[in-house]
Amino acid sequence: MPVIRLETVIAAPIERCFDLMRDVDVHTQSTARTQERAVGGVTTGILKEGDEVTWEAVHFGVRQRLTVKVVRCEPPRLFEDAKVRGAFKAFNHLHEFRAVPGGTQMIDTFRYRSPLGPLGAIADRLFLTRYMRSFLERRARFLKERAESEARQRAEP
Repeated sequence: MPVIRLETVIAAPIERCFDLMRDVDVHTQSTARTQERAVGGVTTGILKEGDEVTWEAVHFGVRQRLTVKVVRCEPPRLFEDAKVRGAFKAFNHLHEFRAVPGGTQMIDTFRYRSPLGPLGAIADRLFLTRYMRSFLERRARFLKERAESEARQRAEP
């Protein structure tokens, strides 16, 4: 099972970083490149434990749907979602937040299992893990820029 782990330091308060990560509308903005949008379950606002959302997006030129459920939510430190339905055989995405001097450390741990057994494992090695890492890095950069921009605006007189 491939595991992707990213660490991002954000010069913004932990509470704001946590809420931005759970915001369906911000998620949609951060994934505009793949035309991602919420089409079922919670389709706007802040996600909480037990919520489900169905995302529709274009990956590899194919429109796909993925339903996830928030399986743990411990504000402002931890948010975890897991696949309910979709192309992955399984996945779990853990978002952790730690207050650090000057802001917040955001840690994303994404574990997934591709479908199709050995063919899926080959796809992981050839391109899928790299693709998913890039996708998650773009989203983390977007959240960092958004949170830091808001923090600067609040600090300005």
